[in-house]
Amino acid sequence: MDWGALRAILGGVNKYSTSIGKIWLTVLFIFRIMILVVAAKEVWGDEQADFVCNTLQPGCKNVCYDDHFPISHIRLWALQLIFVSTPALLVAMHVAYQRHEKKRKFIKGEMKSEFKDIEEIKNERVRIEGSLWWTYTSSVFFRLIFEAAFMNAFYFLYKGFIMQRLVQCTKWPCPNTVDCFISRPTEKTVFTVFMMSVSGICILLNVMELCYLFIRYCSGKSKNPGESVAQLQMKDCIKE
Repeated sequence: MDWGALRAILGGVNKYSTSIGKIWLTVLFIFRIMILVVAAKEVWGDEQADFVCNTLQPGCKNVCYDDHFPISHIRLWALQLIFVSTPALLVAMHVAYQRHEKKRKFIKGEMKSEFKDIEEIKNERVRIEGSLWWTYTSSVFFRLIFEAAFMNAFYFLYKGFIMQRLVQCTKWPCPNTVDCFISRPTEKTVFTVFMMSVSGICILLNVMELCYLFIRYCSGKSKNPGESVAQLQMKDCIKE
């Protein structure tokens, strides 16, 4: 997978994020994508080759490996990163659509008084409000759901986050209870716990960002009635 392309796309989304969203993107790049690209293959590259069982029964080793590792850790982490990154792209698509509509209206002459030229529309500062607020908040919510879902998937697929040195298998075609040994279990346990901890930090950041967005939304709602009352008082003064 071309992680550089994903990083370039998410780097563009960074412009439309809140301060907490920028921290989330930084954690995603440094502690997840870079770690996965640089270190994961070194740790998990030998997972099936060095999975040793004390039997020569044909097919038994493959069945035992599939039973304890139904999907590769690296592939599941890659899938997780794709799922948690996709909602952020919706925000960039929403902003692009809004700018396209403004350009179309400007060309038709409907927004000549608001913008001098198309270049000003491109450089306009994006504010998270209105329909964009709903899109951004939805993207953070789905990020949170995907993170939690994948953490649960890891726990149930691999029966916890600790890699056992010895696993036992009784699946056919194994003749009896077969002992199988996992290579470098301590190193893989440390790596797994680290990745799950970073995922937990990302969940915490998503919760904080949701709270921040709702607080800002509610504070904006509470200000509007006050402004309307002030405008009515001003109008009364003018009439007098």
